[in-house]
Amino acid sequence: MTSTLQLHRIKHHNAAILAGNFPMTTTTTTNNVSVPDNHFHYHTNPVGPNNNQCCSAVIRSISASIDTVWSIIRRFDNPQAYKNFLKSCHVIVGDGKVVGSLREVHVITGLPAASSIERLEILDDEKKVMSISIVGGDHRLNNYRSVTTLHRTEADDGGDGDRTVVVESYVVDVPQGNTKEETRVFIDTIVRCNLQSLGQIAENLEKAKSI
Repeated sequence: MTSTLQLHRIKHHNAAILAGNFPMTTTTTTNNVSVPDNHFHYHTNPVGPNNNQCCSAVIRSISASIDTVWSIIRRFDNPQAYKNFLKSCHVIVGDGKVVGSLREVHVITGLPAASSIERLEILDDEKKVMSISIVGGDHRLNNYRSVTTLHRTEADDGGDGDRTVVVESYVVDVPQGNTKEETRVFIDTIVRCNLQSLGQIAENLEKAKSI
């Protein structure tokens, strides 16, 4: 079974809704994406209108197999492989492969943060689901939690070749002095850049396999 998400560019008065209160933004021109039901519920995290939190989700379709994409994402110990805003990462508790592992990441200069301590909440190799939460560090993203899911999809043009849809959703407290919209736009931009980088790396790996 699948659930269909209608996707639109995020706008103040016109945002698609995922599982209640997630405005969707997409880096593709796809008008709808079918997400398996066993993935859909991971992105359900309603936020009330009077709550000082915001949430959103970003989608990217990648021309690479789900195993190739997952091999990059699942590396809790090496997020800087595709997250260009990070300059270093060190696992400080656990081995980065089991729930409860902690990592300390440092970001590049120019961002309103210096470092964060992140906890691995979910790492499901079978369902291709990963979740992290920020539990400490020098940053403004309090109570941040993200969930990333992968699933296979048919090529947009009906042609051959594997494609993978990545859905990354998050919920976070709105920092003092900022609005929900400002917070969403900032984080969506970071996530969108990360997924664009992920797509480029995964597609290059896929091409290398065929040589």
